[in-house]
Amino acid sequence: MKKPGSGRFSKTVSNPALLLLLIGGASACSAARLLRSLDPDSRDFLSKARYLVTAGERSEFLNLPPQERKGFIEEFWKKRDPTPDTEENEFKDEYFQRIEESNHLFSAGGGGEPGWLQDRGRIYILLGPPDYRETYPRGVTFYGLPTEIWYYGFFTITYIDDNWTGSYRLDPDSAIQLTEIMRTQLLSKPQLPGDAAKSVLDGQVDVSVLSPGKARVRIRLPYREIWFKSEGAQLTAVLTAHLDVKDPSEKSLWEFRESYPLKFAPAELEKIAASNYIIEIPVDLAPGHYWMVLILTNSSDTAKVVKRIPLDL
Repeated sequence: MKKPGSGRFSKTVSNPALLLLLIGGASACSAARLLRSLDPDSRDFLSKARYLVTAGERSEFLNLPPQERKGFIEEFWKKRDPTPDTEENEFKDEYFQRIEESNHLFSAGGGGEPGWLQDRGRIYILLGPPDYRETYPRGVTFYGLPTEIWYYGFFTITYIDDNWTGSYRLDPDSAIQLTEIMRTQLLSKPQLPGDAAKSVLDGQVDVSVLSPGKARVRIRLPYREIWFKSEGAQLTAVLTAHLDVKDPSEKSLWEFRESYPLKFAPAELEKIAASNYIIEIPVDLAPGHYWMVLILTNSSDTAKVVKRIPLDL
């Protein structure tokens, strides 16, 4: 006689990996059934709020009795309202306005997919319009692909049209940039416990014209916003500044590149945390109108941030 649980079926299910797979598959099927059972308004809410709703909120909503879903939706937007004491919910209004704008801006040539569901639309909705947008419909280089570059302060987001169809995808190299931008945005998406964001490299750039053709670029980086890594008893980072000055036709005229190693004991860094690290770059060119592209990198987190600044000498 076989012992209980010694049969073939029991052996198979006792495999932990297979058991997790079976549970995961059942869970996915259950979620799909719940989604199909939603009324049109509830389905529309989950679709439109996909860029904001957390996994926990989605699961809670799917498992609510139908009569409680309307109250959930109202509370969802209410807790994201920056001015809850007024009738207007600026966050919600802005969010849906950006959906409309994305459909208008990016639907053409997107393979029939609505603009708000494309990569450019998704990022436009979450971050708003970029500070500056460069388009290269024939590619950045002679043999390149159609490319768009969006600037958000120091950060850049790049999109590429691989198939020349007008459907731009987010360049994988921009994923780190997007993560860093999202950490600095005051989106009202609730933070999960333990989901603390690290500091983001950012700062203020001032340009002082000293005389015709001569200027000084000063970069102020708050120490509290520089991400340091631990090396033994020291905290270290290596900042690199790359300044490229271009003429109005985007031809590069002058470049500067320098690295700045930083090393502190934790107690030292704590004392100067409220102050700034200063980088100064002298610029000497013929008088005229230029564009400066400033690229800052930090070796401790591999982030790259970009700032495009006008320069009149």
